[in-house]
Amino acid sequence: METFLALVAIGGAAALATSLRILREYERAVVFRLGRVRPIRGPGLIFLVPFGVERMQRVGLRIVAMDVPPQDVITRDNVSVKVNAVLYFRVANPSRAVLEVEDYLYATSQLAQTTLRAVIGQAELDELLGERKKFNEILRKIIDEGTDVWGIDVTAVEVKDVDLPQEMKRMIARQAEAERERRAKVINAEGEFQAAGRLRDAARVLSSQPASLQLRFLQTASEIAAEHNSTTLFPLPLDLAPLWGAARAVGGAGTSTEEAAEATEGAMERAIEGDAASRPRIEAGEAEPGVPERALEKAELSAPEPALEKAELPTKGGAND
Repeated sequence: METFLALVAIGGAAALATSLRILREYERAVVFRLGRVRPIRGPGLIFLVPFGVERMQRVGLRIVAMDVPPQDVITRDNVSVKVNAVLYFRVANPSRAVLEVEDYLYATSQLAQTTLRAVIGQAELDELLGERKKFNEILRKIIDEGTDVWGIDVTAVEVKDVDLPQEMKRMIARQAEAERERRAKVINAEGEFQAAGRLRDAARVLSSQPASLQLRFLQTASEIAAEHNSTTLFPLPLDLAPLWGAARAVGGAGTSTEEAAEATEGAMERAIEGDAASRPRIEAGEAEPGVPERALEKAELSAPEPALEKAELPTKGGAND
């Protein structure tokens, strides 16, 4: 009798030990009693009817990060790409995750792969590279709807990498280079436009104060001399160019040095008088463009004629003699 009681006690202790289960906070137990599902149990310490009457299956409730393998996809504009992604989901209903699908992890992975190929195949390459958030949301919505009957809640889908062929990478690089070159040309043109405006303002200031032009020339000469070179530049005013042409014309006509000097001096006086007459209007901002130029043109046209007449008189006189 004592032996029987001892055996019963040992069997009861063993049954009790095998019927006790401890579930963590993030775990739930789907219990089957003689094959029929019972209410969800856990977390903590739970008791199962021993001797195989009740069996349980653990289900985790934490978010699972599943890596979607790279998929070879042809986009809508016929570009072959290789795309991979990561899927974040959690079990919202343990009973449905166990009863509705044999292996919810494998099923979710396969659904994510097929959905990724279908969605990327309907997109163009530029859209895929520039609007990833849009496609991430589309993928999440489609996969979440497909796994809702399994008790799976998809929280996010992220496209990790888009692997392009080398030829396509080179074409994209050339396109980016051309775009940057276009921007550089536009920026350079804008800089030239602004510089022209500043030069125009500087010309107005220098025209109102002629002494400033001389000071600027002296500053430029000092900068050139600081370079330790043996060349010194002495720029001539552009207003003397017509006078130089008149002097050369007079010299080429065979006039004497005195006559050429008189003709050049008369042209310079007329040019200076015309410039002095137009200076008050320039300082007041009312002078028309080209007034000094017209004065110089008048000096150039009028200077050679008397000099040429004087040059012809001795020749005719010598012929008559």
